[in-house]
Amino acid sequence: MTEESQSEDLKPRVRDFWDAQSCDTQVAKSTKFSRDYFEEIERFRYFDQPFIHSFAQFTRYRGKKVLEVGVGAGTDFIQWLRAGAYVHGVDLTNEAVTNTRQRVAVYELPPPEGIQVADAEDLPFPSNTFDLGYSFGVLHHSPNTEKAIRELVRVVKPGGEVKMMLYNRHSIYAFNLWVKHALLKAKPWKSLRWVLWNYMESVGTKGYTRKELARMLSDLRLQQIAVNTEITAADYLSASAFPLLNSVYRSGLRLAGMQFAWHPADYVVRVNAPDTPAARSYPAGRANPARVSFTGNRLGFFHCIRAVKPD
Repeated sequence: MTEESQSEDLKPRVRDFWDAQSCDTQVAKSTKFSRDYFEEIERFRYFDQPFIHSFAQFTRYRGKKVLEVGVGAGTDFIQWLRAGAYVHGVDLTNEAVTNTRQRVAVYELPPPEGIQVADAEDLPFPSNTFDLGYSFGVLHHSPNTEKAIRELVRVVKPGGEVKMMLYNRHSIYAFNLWVKHALLKAKPWKSLRWVLWNYMESVGTKGYTRKELARMLSDLRLQQIAVNTEITAADYLSASAFPLLNSVYRSGLRLAGMQFAWHPADYVVRVNAPDTPAARSYPAGRANPARVSFTGNRLGFFHCIRAVKPD
């Protein structure tokens, strides 16, 4: 089966899965589309994933053109509106588009530039349109993820930014899925890739190693590429019904620790710093802007990726 035919076979199944229930809406108990319904979803999202605000930096995009690919229940989408961005939103499902339109109306927010059903692999926008292309936890569900990422980069202006979250295959959570669906079912030869594809949300879900991300992102000729791998509740609570196994996982997270991206070439010595020879007052040059820097905990489930599209 070719990649194109596989994509066409998978896409309706992915669409049907998310059309049945948008991400995070399962936590809401109030009447659908009521203000309380949306409040419950928002409280949960930013409790469960508190790092989204520091990653997205919504308020930095006031007056900027933003595209969000995969609006889901519209939780991040309305943050762009609250911040004063000119925002477009697309999603593969009618359910997500309806959620988001209802949410904008309930909060009486300024109308967005547009909300529509669209395929991440074929975005309906001209090249070089947006200051920011944003997609959080969506593109790894698209049958052709690399094509979807190329599309996101295509529609961003030179000098603009790309921000996306992709799952980490080498994470505690992915390993726990393998224990549950492969090891304990007498299929130890099955891979982490297979487990994510078949048992992580919609069929065909993918996760990426750091090495794979470095190759994939470098091929796009992006600059200032930074990948921060975040620990999630899924990692921390994996096997929580089995305290001994859970303690092993948590020990792994502690041992993995935090990785930082600080590099000497990123710093400048003051020209009037004491005891600094004039020859060393200025750096020889910044580190390679095309290098991929990795930070965070390598066993976390969420790769939060930032990059700049070069001029």
